[in-house]
Amino acid sequence: MKRVSVLGATGSVGQSTLDLIGRNPNSFKIVALTAKHNAERLAELAIAHGAELAVIAEEECYPDLKARLAGTGIAAGAGMSGLIEAALRPADCVMAGIMGAAGLRPTLAAVSQGRRVALANKECLVSAGEIFMEAVRAAKTELIPVDSEHSAAFQAIAGAAPDSIERIVLTASGGPFRTWSLEQLALATPKEALRHPNWSMGPKISVDSATLMNKGLELIEAYHLFGIGADKLEIVVHPQSIIHALVGYRDGSMLAQLSWPDMRTPIALSLAWPQRMTAPTKRLDLVELAQLSFERPDRQRFQAIDLARQVMQRGGMAAAVLNAANEIAVEAFLAGRLGFLQIAQLVAETLAEGEARGLIVESADLAAVLEIDAAARRLALNLLERGRLPGAA
Repeated sequence: MKRVSVLGATGSVGQSTLDLIGRNPNSFKIVALTAKHNAERLAELAIAHGAELAVIAEEECYPDLKARLAGTGIAAGAGMSGLIEAALRPADCVMAGIMGAAGLRPTLAAVSQGRRVALANKECLVSAGEIFMEAVRAAKTELIPVDSEHSAAFQAIAGAAPDSIERIVLTASGGPFRTWSLEQLALATPKEALRHPNWSMGPKISVDSATLMNKGLELIEAYHLFGIGADKLEIVVHPQSIIHALVGYRDGSMLAQLSWPDMRTPIALSLAWPQRMTAPTKRLDLVELAQLSFERPDRQRFQAIDLARQVMQRGGMAAAVLNAANEIAVEAFLAGRLGFLQIAQLVAETLAEGEARGLIVESADLAAVLEIDAAARRLALNLLERGRLPGAA
């Protein structure tokens, strides 16, 4: 029986993970579960899955969690120290599903076990890619990506020699605004941006999909994950979201991974690899699909991919600044303080100002990464409040 901990159990990735584990009770044992602030739901999940430990990130929620777990035999914890305790509790696999910079320290703690980490946290690779991958190598941790695109590339590569790979192509649905004009995009609302045509996701990643920033971040992740040059990484818009990535080889062959757009497929792979486990996902019928289409992303309407390529070329802590600024911009857009097209503008302005202020240093340890992340957020908020961007409130 495989022991599994789920960091971020109440999020979409965490819930999909627990759904799969709940369908295979004889194959998995839940060790630790964590959540940000929903103590009621965390306690329900911990009891339902027989967890050993439940941790709530926001310490003010700890009394509620402890009361709900009284008499169950399940230990309760809180705060960053509790999250790290959950990540360090011996497990065969840790699902790293805490979103944002808050997931950096717990995920690195999980890596230090030297077992398997199923990675669903973008910031580990975007904001601290070199630090994170060095920790993975040092601990000899088995790292399996959970993003559908990186999981697809992982499967298509399957141990191939790096010098045999000519290119990795990540696909993008194009989001809800794929065919919108610049004039329409200028008036796009948060409600419209959250209406993704294929995937069911949280607000932040849904907006990132609408701006194509999620693809920009995925380029940076792929750069660190697969050890391939940035010039060999491509993005292709594929509206049906059936092919998730393709890998081209020097002999002219190209391998692709196809599946219905359901996160339980890559999550199942991360839990069972190198075996395969049954997942209750829709099966593909190629005749029913009939046609799969592809197009190049429009760089004028969706500038996020170019911003990501720029920070890869710049190196250092540029990606950390981009990620932090994007989170602030998305929050502002969802709050009605920023127009849709101004999301990329605020990120670009923060990068330029951060460079001028010496924020984009060449290298940093984890503490410095977290400081740069916080400083970039303050800078982005300052630019927003100063009204430096057209369309800002």
